[in-house]
Amino acid sequence: MGLIKGNGDGGAESLLELLLAYKAIGNDPSLDKSSASVCGPRTICDDKDILANWDAHDASTSSDRDHASDDSGDEDFLQGLSQKDEKIESLVRMGFPKDEAEMAIVRCGQDAPMSVLIDLIYSSEASEDGYYGNFSSHEDDSFGGRKEKRKRSEDAEQGSSHDEPMPLPNPMVGFNLPNVSLRSVDRSLPSKAIGPPFFYYENVAIAPKGVWTTISQFLYDIQPEFVDSRFLCAAARKRGYVHNLPIENRSPLLPLPPKTIFEAFPHTKKWWPSWDPRKQFNCLLTSMAKPKLTEQIHHALAKCKDPPPRRVQKYVLETCRTANLVWVGLNKVAHLEPDEMEFLLGFPKDHTRGIGRTERFKSLGNSFHVDTVAYHLSALRDMFPHGMNVLSLFSGIGGAEVALHRLDIRMKTVVSVEISETNRFVLRTWWNQTQTGTLIEITDVQSLTTERLESCIRRIGGFDLVIGGSPCNNLAGRNRFHRDGLEGEQSSLFYHYYRILDTVKSIMGRM
Repeated sequence: MGLIKGNGDGGAESLLELLLAYKAIGNDPSLDKSSASVCGPRTICDDKDILANWDAHDASTSSDRDHASDDSGDEDFLQGLSQKDEKIESLVRMGFPKDEAEMAIVRCGQDAPMSVLIDLIYSSEASEDGYYGNFSSHEDDSFGGRKEKRKRSEDAEQGSSHDEPMPLPNPMVGFNLPNVSLRSVDRSLPSKAIGPPFFYYENVAIAPKGVWTTISQFLYDIQPEFVDSRFLCAAARKRGYVHNLPIENRSPLLPLPPKTIFEAFPHTKKWWPSWDPRKQFNCLLTSMAKPKLTEQIHHALAKCKDPPPRRVQKYVLETCRTANLVWVGLNKVAHLEPDEMEFLLGFPKDHTRGIGRTERFKSLGNSFHVDTVAYHLSALRDMFPHGMNVLSLFSGIGGAEVALHRLDIRMKTVVSVEISETNRFVLRTWWNQTQTGTLIEITDVQSLTTERLESCIRRIGGFDLVIGGSPCNNLAGRNRFHRDGLEGEQSSLFYHYYRILDTVKSIMGRM
């Protein structure tokens, strides 16, 4: 994690300082101990014979119910200590080093759910050196030991597998970036990978050992293109893409998105303290920490002189980095709002509005980054002047569709496969407001049999693009609850992606 990495051999002393700071903040009697929580597009909903009768009348649209979550009251400090010890023990049993487990609890609170603690540990570890200011120079000597320890732990978990992890480039800039001189890229696609159709598959870059090798082998031995969205916007998002798209004639969406926090949210500059060096956000997560966290920071800073003591600065900075907090007032921080996440991810304003707040965070955190995907898909813009047919697998809230729309590539027909009714509602409402083509909604990917795919392909004339991504963090390196990689119940949907893509290629090859 960034703090330990930055302080090298002084990690224990820094940890003690943070624990003392947190205890002092937690015992502040002034804290409130409670927390609160014009066109006519066609949409065809999923049923047993959907592909056989895809040109039937539109089905009625059902609405989503908002979901709300309530935070339970905080336990007293002594009870919290016991709870903290139990959580540390559980995290250690899962394979995390004890110091990282302790630090995670310091950063997000001892009453945080285990899933949040695990997510925070890995999101911090995965952050680029640049997000920790001067800490980056210590990476090789102070962090390497823990990397080796983590590697041995993962080797033990995954048995005697000889799969070598695919090396990740540093920096993650893909084959090229907007407005950067094209560097020489030796990319020759195997003949079996050449379209039609074009295909594009996304997964988190930092995945369990062997996952990327397997994905690449199944998808015709194409090497992934790894990109960190921090080179395109104001937030980090490390992803890998396996695709057969051209890499020439790419162009970014205009206007270019802001690349720093102050460019994205200039109103925060007024309150930003000089001792907070952040220029960009870390990865946008699928949930937010409790409101008590921001209260703790406010009360801790209000009691201090300006600038606050070093140990308080460290605690506040680590918390702000992890939770992506912004300064909105004097000694006052706040979480990013869903509409701010939409902006950072390239979605139109209010794209997810109308569903529950918790669901908005979850759906946005799992979505495509529109500007990155659009930059890759832009190579297709001149190839389809009359529009394209798209098979969108595990569509989420429609990041791929929004990217194509912003590229002015007309979508004649989109067959969208998405199990979440909430996500389907978001995509459907956006589609009805912006598109003139036909949206076919499919709930169960297993219903896309060879016969139904062939029927659909012959009706619409084939698919021009098959696009999808991992809908589950089982493929993320930070998931320690069920680290079963591509064998997980939901993560194995990748094999459905390959099955469907290979079937589509076979059918279209016979046409």
